Amino acid sequence: MGKFMFYVGIDVSRNKLDFAILRSQKILYHKEIANTVDSVQALLSELQTVSGFALKKTVFGIEHTGIYTSHLLTVLKKAKANVVLEDALEIRNSLGKTRGKYDKLDAIRIATYLFKCKEDLTLWQPRRQVIEDLHHLSTLRSRLIGMSNAMKMPLKELKAFLRPELSDKHDLLCYGTMQSLKKDIESIDALIINTVKGDHRISRLYDIITSIPNVGPVTALLMIVTTNEFKDITDPKKYASYAGIAPFKKESGIVKGKSMVSHLANKRAKAILHIIAMSSISTKSELRDYYIRKTEVDGKPKMAVLNAIRNKLILRIFACVHQDRLYEKNYDRSNYQNDNKSTKPFI
Repeated sequence: MGKFMFYVGIDVSRNKLDFAILRSQKILYHKEIANTVDSVQALLSELQTVSGFALKKTVFGIEHTGIYTSHLLTVLKKAKANVVLEDALEIRNSLGKTRGKYDKLDAIRIATYLFKCKEDLTLWQPRRQVIEDLHHLSTLRSRLIGMSNAMKMPLKELKAFLRPELSDKHDLLCYGTMQSLKKDIESIDALIINTVKGDHRISRLYDIITSIPNVGPVTALLMIVTTNEFKDITDPKKYASYAGIAPFKKESGIVKGKSMVSHLANKRAKAILHIIAMSSISTKSELRDYYIRKTEVDGKPKMAVLNAIRNKLILRIFACVHQDRLYEKNYDRSNYQNDNKSTKPFI
């Protein structure tokens, strides 16, 4: 990655973008523009006037700020530019102690990060449009479910404290809203299923993941989107770290603390994995037997055992995806080893 001459740091906000161009540790250019497609296209044309500037010799660095980067990434993707989409915490930690914060300075810091880490940069690979669509549908579904739960819980609690007549009136007043939310969620679910079934690769991944006991459509969709069809994350241990369920050692010299999971995680992925782990131990299965043996016989902490079950579920999902097969309870691993000599893995 040391082939670049120009390092462009871009600070993204809802309404504007700050560009800072660095070359040989010297800031050559700074400009603030509106966060629109036309403004970004105009700026790319303007950058051509910078002495020696060439798109192939330039890398653009952007903090991952969700939907606010959409216009910028659309233009850069069309121009076939080199883009690094990095986590804000990663950039901040790489620069050591810093003081002050404003948009121009943030853009300069991103450009500095690109130059400092030029040998280790990983270029952004755009996801397929179908994955982007599923991501936005999943986000919308979660938002509507949150709204529905925000209505349900207070109504349920009021029944214990209000007069029955008044509680019934509350239910009646909210009935239309609750039914509308329910219909909207059902419509989104139908659209998600149609989108999944309309793509051969995603449909196959979906069928493989949901073949595992207690793993349902929501988990399958989450895994497909967050791993980018198992292209960005191919190692189950890395996904466990991403979801915040991988234990890390905490030691220093002679002091040896307990291994702990990190709070730097995708909390939604962690929550969903916890739900399917709880579901696994509530039904008759080998995971339930494992949970009882570890907690009641070996005396292990319940949450530690639940976390181990979450990791086991991730290992099962990745194993089935790697081997392109549906889950089998009594699967013979030697069959895969024999078949794998003549066939390529799915990912």
